[in-house]
Amino acid sequence: MTIEIKAPTLPESVPDGTIATWYKNIGDNVTRDELLVDIETDKVVIEVVSPIDGTLKEILKSSGDTIISNESIGSVDAAETNSQAKVVVAESSDSAVKSVSAAPIDSLITSPAAKKLLEENSLSPGGISGTGKDGRITKEDVLGHIEMPKSEAFPSQEGTSLDNSAGGRLEERVPMSRLRAKVAERLLHATQSTAMLTTFNEVNMKPVIEIRNRYKEEFEKVHDGVRLGFMSFFVRACVEGLKRFPAVNASLDGRDIVYHGYQDIGVAIGSPRGLVVPVLRNADNMGLAQLEKEIRQYGEKAREGKLSMDELTGGTFTISNGGVFGSLLSTPILNPPQTAILGMHKIQERPMAVDGEIKVLPMMYLALSYDHQIIDGKEAVQFLVTVKGLLEDPTRLLLEI
Repeated sequence: MTIEIKAPTLPESVPDGTIATWYKNIGDNVTRDELLVDIETDKVVIEVVSPIDGTLKEILKSSGDTIISNESIGSVDAAETNSQAKVVVAESSDSAVKSVSAAPIDSLITSPAAKKLLEENSLSPGGISGTGKDGRITKEDVLGHIEMPKSEAFPSQEGTSLDNSAGGRLEERVPMSRLRAKVAERLLHATQSTAMLTTFNEVNMKPVIEIRNRYKEEFEKVHDGVRLGFMSFFVRACVEGLKRFPAVNASLDGRDIVYHGYQDIGVAIGSPRGLVVPVLRNADNMGLAQLEKEIRQYGEKAREGKLSMDELTGGTFTISNGGVFGSLLSTPILNPPQTAILGMHKIQERPMAVDGEIKVLPMMYLALSYDHQIIDGKEAVQFLVTVKGLLEDPTRLLLEI
Protein backbone atom coordinates (compact mmCIF):
# COMPACT_ATOMS: atom_id res chain seq x y z
CA MET A 1 0.00 0.00 0.00
CA THR A 2 1.31 3.45 -0.97
CA ILE A 3 0.43 6.57 1.04
CA GLU A 4 0.88 10.09 -0.30
CA ILE A 5 2.96 12.64 1.61
CA LYS A 6 1.19 15.98 1.35
CA ALA A 7 2.19 19.51 2.21
CA PRO A 8 0.24 20.94 5.15
CA THR A 9 -2.62 23.40 4.80
CA LEU A 10 -1.14 26.90 4.74
CA PRO A 11 -3.01 29.95 6.09
CA GLU A 12 -4.44 32.53 3.68
CA SER A 13 -1.62 34.96 4.48
CA VAL A 14 0.97 32.41 3.25
CA PRO A 15 0.24 31.49 -0.39
CA ASP A 16 3.09 29.00 -0.82
CA GLY A 17 6.22 27.50 0.68
CA THR A 18 9.58 26.08 -0.33
CA ILE A 19 11.00 22.62 0.24
CA ALA A 20 13.96 23.24 2.55
CA THR A 21 15.52 19.88 3.44
CA TRP A 22 14.69 16.22 2.91
CA TYR A 23 16.00 14.13 5.81
CA LYS A 24 15.44 10.81 4.01
CA ASN A 25 16.38 9.46 0.58
CA ILE A 26 14.31 7.23 -1.72
CA GLY A 27 14.48 3.68 -0.40
CA ASP A 28 15.17 4.66 3.22
CA ASN A 29 13.10 3.05 5.97
CA VAL A 30 10.85 5.45 7.88
CA THR A 31 8.70 5.17 10.97
CA ARG A 32 5.35 6.75 11.74
CA ASP A 33 5.71 10.43 12.84
CA GLU A 34 9.41 10.48 11.87
CA LEU A 35 10.57 13.82 10.43
CA LEU A 36 10.83 13.56 6.63
CA VAL A 37 11.09 17.09 5.26
CA ASP A 38 11.07 20.77 6.29
CA ILE A 39 8.93 23.27 4.38
CA GLU A 40 10.05 26.88 4.73
CA THR A 41 7.49 29.69 4.48
CA ASP A 42 7.81 33.45 4.86
CA LYS A 43 7.30 33.12 8.61
CA VAL A 44 8.09 29.65 9.94
CA VAL A 45 9.53 26.27 9.06
CA ILE A 46 6.92 23.49 9.04
CA GLU A 47 7.92 19.89 9.72
CA VAL A 48 6.27 17.13 7.68
CA VAL A 49 6.40 13.65 9.22
CA SER A 50 5.79 10.16 7.84
CA PRO A 51 2.12 9.07 8.00
CA ILE A 52 3.04 5.35 8.42
CA ASP A 53 5.88 2.90 8.97
CA GLY A 54 7.45 1.89 5.69
CA THR A 55 9.89 2.91 2.95
CA LEU A 56 10.19 6.27 1.20
CA LYS A 57 9.07 5.42 -2.34
CA GLU A 58 9.37 8.72 -4.22
CA ILE A 59 10.17 12.39 -3.81
CA LEU A 60 8.07 14.60 -6.08
CA LYS A 61 9.35 17.96 -4.83
CA SER A 62 13.08 18.50 -4.30
CA SER A 63 14.88 21.07 -2.13
CA GLY A 64 14.20 24.56 -3.45
CA ASP A 65 10.92 23.66 -5.17
CA THR A 66 7.82 25.74 -4.43
CA ILE A 67 4.73 24.03 -3.04
CA ILE A 68 1.15 25.05 -2.22
CA SER A 69 -1.32 23.84 0.40
CA ASN A 70 -2.02 20.09 0.40
CA GLU A 71 0.16 19.46 -2.66
CA SER A 72 1.62 15.96 -2.97
CA ILE A 73 5.38 16.02 -2.37
CA GLY A 74 6.18 12.29 -2.17
CA SER A 75 4.93 8.86 -1.11
CA VAL A 76 5.68 6.07 1.35
CA ASP A 77 5.22 2.31 0.83
CA ALA A 78 3.70 0.60 3.87
CA ALA A 79 6.04 -1.64 5.90
CA GLU A 80 5.96 -5.43 5.63
CA THR A 81 3.98 -7.40 8.20
CA ASN A 82 5.75 -8.75 11.26
CA SER A 83 5.60 -12.35 9.95
CA GLN A 84 7.29 -11.38 6.68
CA ALA A 85 9.96 -9.46 8.51
CA LYS A 86 10.75 -12.47 10.73
CA VAL A 87 11.24 -14.72 7.67
CA VAL A 88 13.71 -12.26 6.15
CA VAL A 89 15.70 -12.06 9.38
CA ALA A 90 15.81 -15.87 9.72
CA GLU A 91 17.12 -16.29 6.16
CA SER A 92 19.98 -13.82 6.57
CA SER A 93 21.13 -13.49 10.16
CA ASP A 94 24.68 -12.59 9.07
CA SER A 95 23.52 -9.54 7.12
CA ALA A 96 21.38 -8.50 10.07
CA VAL A 97 24.41 -8.53 12.31
CA LYS A 98 26.30 -6.41 9.80
CA SER A 99 23.52 -3.86 9.57
CA VAL A 100 23.44 -3.48 13.34
CA SER A 101 27.18 -3.09 13.63
CA ALA A 102 27.32 -0.53 10.83
CA ALA A 103 24.95 2.09 12.24
CA PRO A 104 23.99 4.97 9.93
CA ILE A 105 25.25 8.46 10.60
CA ASP A 106 21.73 9.51 11.69
CA SER A 107 22.09 7.23 14.74
CA LEU A 108 24.85 9.52 16.03
CA ILE A 109 22.28 12.29 16.53
CA THR A 110 20.02 12.30 19.58
CA SER A 111 17.18 14.59 18.47
CA PRO A 112 15.53 16.24 15.45
CA ALA A 113 16.61 19.62 16.90
CA ALA A 114 20.29 18.63 16.64
CA LYS A 115 19.77 17.28 13.14
CA LYS A 116 18.02 20.45 11.99
CA LEU A 117 20.87 22.60 13.30
CA LEU A 118 23.33 20.48 11.35
CA GLU A 119 21.29 20.86 8.17
CA GLU A 120 20.75 24.60 8.63
CA ASN A 121 24.47 25.20 9.04
CA SER A 122 25.54 22.60 6.44
CA LEU A 123 27.60 20.70 9.01
CA SER A 124 28.68 17.07 9.02
CA PRO A 125 28.04 15.12 12.24
CA GLY A 126 31.37 13.34 11.77
CA GLY A 127 33.28 16.46 12.80
CA ILE A 128 31.44 17.01 16.10
CA SER A 129 32.22 15.32 19.42
CA GLY A 130 29.05 14.01 21.06
CA THR A 131 28.48 14.33 24.82
CA GLY A 132 25.18 12.43 24.93
CA LYS A 133 24.55 8.80 25.75
CA ASP A 134 26.91 6.44 23.88
CA GLY A 135 28.66 9.46 22.36
CA ARG A 136 25.59 10.76 20.54
CA ILE A 137 25.40 14.35 19.39
CA THR A 138 23.08 16.72 21.27
CA LYS A 139 21.73 20.11 20.27
CA GLU A 140 24.17 21.71 22.73
CA ASP A 141 27.09 19.93 21.01
CA VAL A 142 26.04 21.40 17.65
CA LEU A 143 25.58 24.92 19.09
CA GLY A 144 28.99 24.70 20.75
CA HIS A 145 30.57 23.62 17.45
CA ILE A 146 28.90 26.49 15.58
CA GLU A 147 30.24 29.02 18.10
CA MET A 148 33.83 27.76 17.70
CA PRO A 149 36.25 30.02 15.80
CA LYS A 150 36.39 29.39 12.07
CA SER A 151 39.99 28.26 12.36
CA GLU A 152 38.83 25.41 14.62
CA ALA A 153 35.65 24.47 12.80
CA PHE A 154 35.16 25.50 9.17
CA PRO A 155 31.85 23.96 8.09
CA SER A 156 31.50 21.91 4.92
CA GLN A 157 29.13 23.90 2.74
CA GLU A 158 26.97 21.54 0.71
CA GLY A 159 24.79 23.24 -1.85
CA THR A 160 26.86 26.44 -1.78
CA SER A 161 29.37 27.90 -4.20
CA LEU A 162 32.97 28.24 -3.03
CA ASP A 163 35.27 30.30 -5.22
CA ASN A 164 38.93 31.24 -4.95
CA SER A 165 39.67 34.83 -5.86
CA ALA A 166 42.86 35.89 -7.62
CA GLY A 167 44.60 36.36 -4.29
CA GLY A 168 43.74 32.85 -3.16
CA ARG A 169 41.12 34.08 -0.67
CA LEU A 170 38.01 31.96 -0.20
CA GLU A 171 34.57 33.36 -1.05
CA GLU A 172 31.29 31.66 -0.28
CA ARG A 173 27.98 32.16 -2.11
CA VAL A 174 24.88 31.00 -0.20
CA PRO A 175 21.29 31.47 -1.45
CA MET A 176 19.21 33.66 0.86
CA SER A 177 16.68 31.68 2.87
CA ARG A 178 13.00 32.40 2.32
CA LEU A 179 12.65 33.76 5.86
CA ARG A 180 15.69 36.03 5.49
CA ALA A 181 14.39 37.28 2.12
CA LYS A 182 10.99 38.08 3.66
CA VAL A 183 12.57 39.90 6.59
CA ALA A 184 14.67 41.95 4.16
CA GLU A 185 11.59 42.77 2.08
CA ARG A 186 9.58 43.88 5.12
CA LEU A 187 12.39 46.04 6.49
CA LEU A 188 12.88 47.74 3.13
CA HIS A 189 9.12 48.30 2.83
CA ALA A 190 9.05 49.83 6.33
CA THR A 191 11.75 52.37 5.49
CA GLN A 192 10.12 53.31 2.16
CA SER A 193 6.44 53.48 3.14
CA THR A 194 6.54 55.12 6.58
CA ALA A 195 7.53 58.53 7.90
CA MET A 196 9.71 56.92 10.55
CA LEU A 197 11.25 58.98 13.34
CA THR A 198 12.97 57.90 16.55
CA THR A 199 12.85 59.58 19.94
CA PHE A 200 15.23 58.68 22.77
CA ASN A 201 15.28 58.71 26.54
CA GLU A 202 17.15 56.98 29.34
CA VAL A 203 15.91 55.06 32.36
CA ASN A 204 17.46 54.41 35.75
CA MET A 205 17.25 50.61 36.11
CA LYS A 206 18.28 50.58 39.79
CA PRO A 207 14.70 50.17 41.19
CA VAL A 208 13.92 47.22 38.88
CA ILE A 209 17.33 45.63 39.59
CA GLU A 210 16.75 45.93 43.35
CA ILE A 211 13.33 44.27 43.08
CA ARG A 212 14.76 41.52 40.91
CA ASN A 213 17.69 40.84 43.24
CA ARG A 214 15.45 40.87 46.30
CA TYR A 215 12.77 38.51 45.04
CA LYS A 216 14.32 36.44 42.23
CA GLU A 217 14.95 33.30 44.32
CA GLU A 218 11.50 33.35 45.93
CA PHE A 219 9.91 34.16 42.58
CA GLU A 220 11.60 31.16 40.95
CA LYS A 221 10.46 28.81 43.74
CA VAL A 222 6.85 29.98 43.75
CA HIS A 223 6.51 29.93 39.95
CA ASP A 224 8.05 26.50 39.25
CA GLY A 225 11.46 27.57 38.01
CA VAL A 226 10.38 30.65 36.04
CA ARG A 227 13.11 33.28 36.38
CA LEU A 228 12.37 36.95 36.91
CA GLY A 229 13.94 38.99 34.13
CA PHE A 230 13.73 42.57 32.88
CA MET A 231 11.55 42.00 29.82
CA SER A 232 8.36 41.39 31.82
CA PHE A 233 8.73 44.80 33.50
CA PHE A 234 9.11 46.47 30.11
CA VAL A 235 6.08 44.65 28.70
CA ARG A 236 3.93 45.71 31.66
CA ALA A 237 5.17 49.31 31.42
CA CYS A 238 4.47 49.40 27.68
CA VAL A 239 0.96 47.97 28.17
CA GLU A 240 0.13 50.81 30.56
CA GLY A 241 1.63 53.34 28.17
CA LEU A 242 -0.36 51.95 25.23
CA LYS A 243 -3.59 52.26 27.19
CA ARG A 244 -2.89 55.96 27.75
CA PHE A 245 -1.75 56.68 24.18
CA PRO A 246 -3.91 54.56 21.81
CA ALA A 247 -2.23 55.92 18.66
CA VAL A 248 1.00 54.14 19.62
CA ASN A 249 -1.02 50.89 19.73
CA ALA A 250 -2.71 51.50 16.37
CA SER A 251 -2.18 49.99 12.92
CA LEU A 252 -2.30 51.53 9.47
CA ASP A 253 -4.67 49.88 6.96
CA GLY A 254 -4.56 51.79 3.67
CA ARG A 255 -6.00 55.22 4.48
CA ASP A 256 -7.60 53.96 7.71
CA ILE A 257 -6.18 53.98 11.22
CA VAL A 258 -7.19 50.92 13.25
CA TYR A 259 -7.23 51.53 17.01
CA HIS A 260 -6.92 48.29 18.97
CA GLY A 261 -8.74 47.82 22.26
CA TYR A 262 -6.19 45.22 23.37
CA GLN A 263 -2.42 45.01 23.70
CA ASP A 264 -0.73 42.17 21.79
CA ILE A 265 3.00 42.69 22.30
CA GLY A 266 5.49 41.26 19.81
CA VAL A 267 8.91 40.33 21.22
CA ALA A 268 11.74 40.32 18.65
CA ILE A 269 13.91 37.20 19.01
CA GLY A 270 17.00 36.21 17.04
CA SER A 271 16.91 32.61 15.78
CA PRO A 272 19.32 30.51 13.68
CA ARG A 273 17.11 31.24 10.65
CA GLY A 274 16.75 34.97 11.24
CA LEU A 275 14.68 37.48 13.20
CA VAL A 276 11.24 36.34 14.37
CA VAL A 277 8.60 38.23 16.37
CA PRO A 278 6.28 35.94 18.39
CA VAL A 279 3.31 37.70 19.96
CA LEU A 280 2.22 37.85 23.60
CA ARG A 281 -1.55 37.96 23.12
CA ASN A 282 -3.64 39.95 25.59
CA ALA A 283 -0.50 40.97 27.47
CA ASP A 284 -2.63 43.34 29.55
CA ASN A 285 -4.14 40.29 31.28
CA MET A 286 -0.78 38.68 32.14
CA GLY A 287 1.26 38.95 35.32
CA LEU A 288 5.05 39.05 35.44
CA ALA A 289 5.34 35.28 35.93
CA GLN A 290 3.15 34.41 32.94
CA LEU A 291 4.98 36.93 30.76
CA GLU A 292 8.40 35.51 31.71
CA LYS A 293 7.19 31.96 31.12
CA GLU A 294 5.83 32.68 27.64
CA ILE A 295 8.88 34.72 26.62
CA ARG A 296 11.18 31.86 27.66
CA GLN A 297 9.06 29.32 25.78
CA TYR A 298 9.12 31.51 22.67
CA GLY A 299 12.90 31.76 22.89
CA GLU A 300 13.25 27.97 23.06
CA LYS A 301 10.83 27.44 20.18
CA ALA A 302 12.66 30.05 18.06
CA ARG A 303 16.01 28.28 18.54
CA GLU A 304 14.48 24.92 17.62
CA GLY A 305 12.37 26.28 14.73
CA LYS A 306 9.12 25.23 16.44
CA LEU A 307 7.17 28.50 16.33
CA SER A 308 3.73 28.17 14.74
CA MET A 309 2.01 30.54 12.31
CA ASP A 310 -0.48 31.67 14.97
CA GLU A 311 2.33 32.61 17.35
CA LEU A 312 3.93 34.88 14.73
CA THR A 313 0.88 36.67 13.32
CA GLY A 314 -0.76 39.83 14.58
CA GLY A 315 0.69 42.08 17.23
CA THR A 316 -0.09 45.73 17.93
CA PHE A 317 3.32 46.85 19.29
CA THR A 318 6.84 45.39 19.30
CA ILE A 319 9.73 45.39 21.78
CA SER A 320 13.27 44.68 20.57
CA ASN A 321 16.11 44.06 23.03
CA GLY A 322 19.45 44.75 21.38
CA GLY A 323 21.02 45.01 24.82
CA VAL A 324 21.41 41.24 25.08
CA PHE A 325 23.99 41.53 22.27
CA GLY A 326 25.73 44.53 23.85
CA SER A 327 24.09 47.36 21.87
CA LEU A 328 24.33 50.68 23.70
CA LEU A 329 22.06 52.66 21.36
CA SER A 330 20.17 51.94 18.12
CA THR A 331 17.18 53.01 16.03
CA PRO A 332 14.80 50.04 15.67
CA ILE A 333 12.86 49.68 12.41
CA LEU A 334 9.05 49.51 12.41
CA ASN A 335 7.22 46.22 11.99
CA PRO A 336 4.35 47.19 9.62
CA PRO A 337 1.41 47.59 9.89
CA GLN A 338 2.31 48.52 13.48
CA THR A 339 3.07 52.17 14.05
CA ALA A 340 5.70 51.99 16.81
CA ILE A 341 8.50 49.81 18.22
CA LEU A 342 10.49 50.15 21.45
CA GLY A 343 14.22 49.40 21.50
CA MET A 344 15.87 48.28 24.75
CA HIS A 345 19.63 48.46 25.16
CA LYS A 346 22.57 47.52 27.35
CA ILE A 347 22.50 48.49 31.03
CA GLN A 348 25.63 50.50 31.75
CA GLU A 349 26.75 52.33 34.85
CA ARG A 350 27.14 56.07 34.26
CA PRO A 351 27.65 59.12 36.50
CA MET A 352 24.34 60.96 36.85
CA ALA A 353 23.38 64.19 38.61
CA VAL A 354 20.77 63.39 41.32
CA ASP A 355 19.55 66.18 43.62
CA GLY A 356 22.72 68.14 43.08
CA GLU A 357 25.00 65.14 43.68
CA ILE A 358 26.90 62.88 41.30
CA LYS A 359 25.87 59.22 41.61
CA VAL A 360 26.84 56.19 39.58
CA LEU A 361 23.64 54.51 38.36
CA PRO A 362 22.79 51.56 36.06
CA MET A 363 21.29 53.37 33.07
CA MET A 364 19.66 52.13 29.88
CA TYR A 365 18.95 54.10 26.73
CA LEU A 366 15.45 53.62 25.29
CA ALA A 367 14.52 54.30 21.67
CA LEU A 368 10.99 54.59 20.32
CA SER A 369 10.68 54.52 16.52
CA TYR A 370 7.24 55.61 15.30
CA ASP A 371 5.32 56.45 12.13
CA HIS A 372 4.85 60.20 12.06
CA GLN A 373 1.91 59.78 9.69
CA ILE A 374 -0.17 58.57 12.64
CA ILE A 375 1.70 59.48 15.81
CA ASP A 376 2.62 63.07 16.65
CA GLY A 377 5.94 63.79 18.30
CA LYS A 378 4.15 64.88 21.46
CA GLU A 379 2.41 61.50 21.85
CA ALA A 380 5.59 59.54 21.13
CA VAL A 381 7.61 61.49 23.71
CA GLN A 382 4.85 61.26 26.33
CA PHE A 383 4.57 57.51 25.79
CA LEU A 384 8.31 57.04 26.27
CA VAL A 385 8.32 59.27 29.36
CA THR A 386 5.45 57.17 30.77
CA VAL A 387 7.41 53.95 30.26
CA LYS A 388 10.46 55.57 31.89
CA GLY A 389 8.44 56.72 34.90
CA LEU A 390 6.83 53.32 35.47
CA LEU A 391 10.19 51.55 35.36
CA GLU A 392 11.88 54.03 37.71
CA ASP A 393 8.99 53.63 40.19
CA PRO A 394 7.68 50.06 39.64
CA THR A 395 5.08 50.34 42.43
CA ARG A 396 3.09 52.52 40.00
CA LEU A 397 2.65 49.42 37.82
CA LEU A 398 0.76 47.76 40.69
CA LEU A 399 -1.26 50.87 41.51
CA GLU A 400 -1.86 51.66 37.79
CA ILE A 401 -1.08 55.35 38.29
